[in-house]
Amino acid sequence: LPIWRRLVVDTAAAVLAEVGGVLVVPMTVLRQEHRDEIFGGLAARRITVRHIVLTQDETILRARIAAREDAPDAPAGSERARRWAEDRVAPYRAALDGWLAADAYAVDNGSLTPEATAKAIADAVRTGAAGVCGIVQTPEPTGETLAAGVLLFDDQDRVLLVDPTYKPGWEFPGGVVERGEAPARAAMREVAEETGLELGAVPRLLVVDWEPPAPPRYGGLRLLFDGGRLTSAQSDRVLLPGSELRGWRFASEEEAAGMLPPVRYERLRWALRARERGTVLNLEAGVPVGPA
Repeated sequence: LPIWRRLVVDTAAAVLAEVGGVLVVPMTVLRQEHRDEIFGGLAARRITVRHIVLTQDETILRARIAAREDAPDAPAGSERARRWAEDRVAPYRAALDGWLAADAYAVDNGSLTPEATAKAIADAVRTGAAGVCGIVQTPEPTGETLAAGVLLFDDQDRVLLVDPTYKPGWEFPGGVVERGEAPARAAMREVAEETGLELGAVPRLLVVDWEPPAPPRYGGLRLLFDGGRLTSAQSDRVLLPGSELRGWRFASEEEAAGMLPPVRYERLRWALRARERGTVLNLEAGVPVGPA
């Protein structure tokens, strides 16, 4: 259940508020979107994060799993735990060969005792060898929000999507409208901040989508604007803020279905229909309401 990731954030924040100091959270994070959700939640609480991964040769790892002692009163449960760990060796190696090695400071504990491993982790934190993860500190909303995004297209009418470091899934360039700020101008500001591109004209509105509250999220109004088609030269100038976004790409509507969370994909789908028809669509929870 997704709630475990929020519980990690809430529990870590509560422990740090109670006792302070450095909190070491031993856990296995093999999916980058889970890392983004947890680390982004911690950053929103103004908690700095250092990511450390323990590495060892696969043969050593499998030998350690096999050598785990059975719980005297639950041998069947111990066997299930071993199988669970075995099933995660391959995903662990795949993550380590990909995003995990680039994101975390590695401690090779193949020949270390648990005590020596703990000392190596403490030394990495104390000396700064394990650097602070550069995650944008986006405060958690305290009520409904108004957010504005922009759809930017290439010459094949694929839409530009960005990959945030602080939450799971891909997104459109955009963000929360600040107090007293015009939504379209906020969308233009966010595009400039997130991609380095300055839009020459105020973009046309495509959809207004009311996102209902779904605790702990408050919901609010979500606007999508048509930023038009980018030239090849403009695409070459895309420059992402590393602490906020790790990547970008153009995606077709079909590709976007596998990249965006369902609520964002429905918003995109209807925005594309509005663009084709030259109209503005009013949505509630991703569903058109009223006359088109």
